[in-house]
Amino acid sequence: MVSPSRCFLALLATLGVSRAQQAGSIRGSVQDKDFDSPLPSVKVAILETGQEVQTSDQGDYVVPQVAPGRYTVVFSKDGYARVVRNEVVVSAGQLTEVSAALAGDVTEMEEFVVEDNLNLDGRTEEGLLQLRFDSPSLMNSISADLMNRAGASDAAGALRLVAGASVQDGKSAVIRGLPDRYVSSQMNGVRLPSADEDKRAVELDQFPSTVLDSIQVSKTFTPDQQGDASGGAVNIRLRGVPQEPFFVRVQGQASHNTQITGRSDFLTSDGGGLDYFGRDDGRRDQQLDRLGFTWDGAVGVTTTEAPIDYKWSFAAGGRHEIGSGLRVGGFASLFYERDSTFQDQGFDDSYWVEAPGAGMTPRTTQGRVSDQDFKTNLFDVKQGERSVRWGGLGTLGIESDNHALSLTYLYTRVAEDGATMSEDTRGKQYFYPGYEPDDPTTPGHGSEDVRQAPYLRLETIQYTERTTDTLQLQGRHTLPEFGSGLWRAPKLDWNLAKSTADSYQPDKRQFGSLWVPGRRAGTGFIPPTHIGFKPAANFTLGNLQRIWTSIDEESDQYSANLSLPFKDSTEEDGYFKVGIFRDDVKRGFDQDTFSNFTDNSTYSGSFEQRWSQAFPFETHPITESLFDVDYQGSQTIAAWYSMLDLPLTSWLRAIGGARFERTKISIVNTAEEFATWFPPGSTTITRLNPGDADVNYGRDYVLPSLGLVATPFEGATLRLAYNETVARQTFKELTPILQQEFLGGPIFIGNPALGISRLKNFDVRLDYEPAPSSLLSVSWFRKDISDAIEYIQSIQQSFDFTTPVNYPRGRLLGWEFEARQGLDSLWEPLSGFTLGANATLLDATVVLPEAEARGFDQPNIRAPIAERDMTNAPEFLYNLYATYDTERTGTQIALFYTVQGDTLLVGAGQSDGNFVPSLYAKEFDTLNFSITQRLGPHTRLQFAAKNLTDPDIETVYRSKYIGDDVTRASFTRGIEFSLTITGEINF
Repeated sequence: MVSPSRCFLALLATLGVSRAQQAGSIRGSVQDKDFDSPLPSVKVAILETGQEVQTSDQGDYVVPQVAPGRYTVVFSKDGYARVVRNEVVVSAGQLTEVSAALAGDVTEMEEFVVEDNLNLDGRTEEGLLQLRFDSPSLMNSISADLMNRAGASDAAGALRLVAGASVQDGKSAVIRGLPDRYVSSQMNGVRLPSADEDKRAVELDQFPSTVLDSIQVSKTFTPDQQGDASGGAVNIRLRGVPQEPFFVRVQGQASHNTQITGRSDFLTSDGGGLDYFGRDDGRRDQQLDRLGFTWDGAVGVTTTEAPIDYKWSFAAGGRHEIGSGLRVGGFASLFYERDSTFQDQGFDDSYWVEAPGAGMTPRTTQGRVSDQDFKTNLFDVKQGERSVRWGGLGTLGIESDNHALSLTYLYTRVAEDGATMSEDTRGKQYFYPGYEPDDPTTPGHGSEDVRQAPYLRLETIQYTERTTDTLQLQGRHTLPEFGSGLWRAPKLDWNLAKSTADSYQPDKRQFGSLWVPGRRAGTGFIPPTHIGFKPAANFTLGNLQRIWTSIDEESDQYSANLSLPFKDSTEEDGYFKVGIFRDDVKRGFDQDTFSNFTDNSTYSGSFEQRWSQAFPFETHPITESLFDVDYQGSQTIAAWYSMLDLPLTSWLRAIGGARFERTKISIVNTAEEFATWFPPGSTTITRLNPGDADVNYGRDYVLPSLGLVATPFEGATLRLAYNETVARQTFKELTPILQQEFLGGPIFIGNPALGISRLKNFDVRLDYEPAPSSLLSVSWFRKDISDAIEYIQSIQQSFDFTTPVNYPRGRLLGWEFEARQGLDSLWEPLSGFTLGANATLLDATVVLPEAEARGFDQPNIRAPIAERDMTNAPEFLYNLYATYDTERTGTQIALFYTVQGDTLLVGAGQSDGNFVPSLYAKEFDTLNFSITQRLGPHTRLQFAAKNLTDPDIETVYRSKYIGDDVTRASFTRGIEFSLTITGEINF
């Protein structure tokens, strides 16, 4: 009998021979573009493998023994402009023809400007590294190749790999510590709408990595960018028309999470879950015809078997030359993903300081400790969520040497079904140590004690649909030259886009109950009882709320850019550029709230007997709230700009110009009968009449930009930049009405006097490329912010609310360090190994308004604060990675480690006359590993492990007035293992 080990070795040997026999080759010829003659001694290099050859005297070359795959081929020769051919496909046992024509560096060369970024390869790190050196702004990028190795499943996960980038709420971009309002998020250069209730930020988790070509982050503003690109401009590049002939690619993945897979207690609701396409399957249809009666459907959570997580994608495309230099092509992709999250040991605690110098104590609601009736918020949290994401991308293109047209359509749909149960039993233990609910002899059972910090249970079930679609028509044209001498052929690019974003949350259900144990009353006995927990102690509000919310936003956008290249007297290239931009956005917000108003019923049972399970079978009439406010908003951003890239010497050039930008925002509110608001300057709550809180805001700004780019020696690029940018308000922030996600929940009141923030930005960066595909970089930056928009906690008529205000000023200082090195240049046996690292250090502060600062110095607070950290700005960000590639065996190994430092989430505030310290997200790390193996000419297998350190994700109260940190909330995500198989056929 042949042993298994011998069979395995024989199989490896067979595969090795098969691969050697199936290698392909690349051949072609290189010509002098100006004289149409063969060009000898041209270096032809394949970046991915390091193979190099030179052309013969007749300009011919052959690169033998190239494994099947996609490659980047570079043609270079002293005195000539380098030519890069991206996405060169080598098939098994076949010759691939790749030819080039090189232009001399003393003749007219195609100049590089921002619009030409469309032509560069974003799927390889080499192509993006060249883009970084050539771009007129400070640019960082992440390629599709690196996304795949890092295990990034979507654009949000991929962005974390960029130096200085992080993600807020798992969805929106934060660049250099500046959150969404300071970041221009785009797709193929188009600004997308957003259905986020609180901000206009593209939700990056909607876009899977399968449709991404690259993510490019420009960290300095130039006039051809959006005026709010203060932290940076994030441009998600979709996969476009491929360079190769027709191909088909299919990919499938299954995953296992240590915190989810195999569980039988996954949290859901009766009738909850998602069908294959992520619809609620009609189980939550509106029940308006049942107003005044008991509504159908679960109001609390239950458990079930954990779902199975998997994903698949299909892609096909190609390019074909139809003659006369005309090329047509297309790309189509379909994707589908089922994912889930679960936590059963999380907690969320609320504390405050009741007296100056005292320690932290549990925050009480609906009463004080001195009262007979008060509640705490020390919640143990269990949460389960299932999601389905699917969609498609289609691109068609036609191009010639001088013109290109492309039509792109992207549709994404994300459906999320979640269930959360929060229980507060620790509040009773805090105030009555030794309390046992079933032992009346323990503390806390007295007739005046049972309602103090009672056991609480809050249950929430919700289903949300988010969709985004964009249709983009883009063109690039090289126009005929006019005249002779200075000016060269003009370049024109333009973009027309229509995009929509929708969020629909039908019938979100929130159920609350408090529990008091059984007790004796005289000679009788009162059984343990569940009582309706009514948020904010509103005597008319019931303990069940059902909320419908829908947000839809539409954007019609166009832009055009005209570049006029020239060559000055020193024969250096420059350009003059002008452009226009307009974005018209319309948003609709609609919310309807329902509850069992004036329902004071109770339910007898132990704490473990959840009232929510019996509640649907009892009589609890549901009626409609008349406090909701809907609105229709519109925003128009119109701009034009001019800029000049001017060579000063052979090694120094200046880039400057200005952007004129006009912003108009209008909001029309539609209030229900009993909706209320606080008129500006008033402390009295007032009925909201039509037109009372409508908004009409408009401002014009001129935004200058000036930069210097120096190349003092070969491989080095020094950039200095100064520019001014803005940060805008959102619809919600300008509307001065009482806004609540649900009745009795946290209150937000907009500020119609809120103004646009202005920023002055200073940047210095030195990039050095000591060898091909290597990088050393250091950056310093500073941002001075006037009228920074921040949120504060305020008190009006004895209730707390959040409102946005303009802080006088803020300042952000930072350093960035980057390094990337292929180890083969240090020692040949290390060929295939690459190490990379980047670090961002931030110091971001804001100065408090005088009124808020005085509030912290009151006798009952005594916690003087004149300035604090800026929200959402981590103290530091670290990324370390190591990769190993070997073409001989077709193996790729990658290890990625990221660390995000402490980050302020909410600044200090006051509540009910007590001091609430600042809330920080603590430092956490992530370690991902992947290994990819080519199994043949058409198949790859990848094993990936994500979040190997599985850290506690914690938020803490922090202030110099409370001593050590006090933990507010904590949870973990679990370790995820996945297996992915990819098949691809090239025709």
